[in-house]
Amino acid sequence: MSAKTRKCPICGKPADPAAPWFPFCSKRCRTQDLGNWAAGAYSVPSPASEADEHFESQDDPEEQQWNA
Repeated sequence: MSAKTRKCPICGKPADPAAPWFPFCSKRCRTQDLGNWAAGAYSVPSPASEADEHFESQDDPEEQQWNA
């Protein structure tokens, strides 16, 4: 593999930087990546905020109803 080519993030084959579907090796791999995003297969992690911690620490109101 030369310095100008990279591996396709989907299948690992060499991807040509001059190709219209770069950084993928083919249109098929580009479409597969789009499908992965649409299906929620990828996620971007974010640090927990104070609001998230507050929400997680409270009991479920529906559960409280049955325990009362």
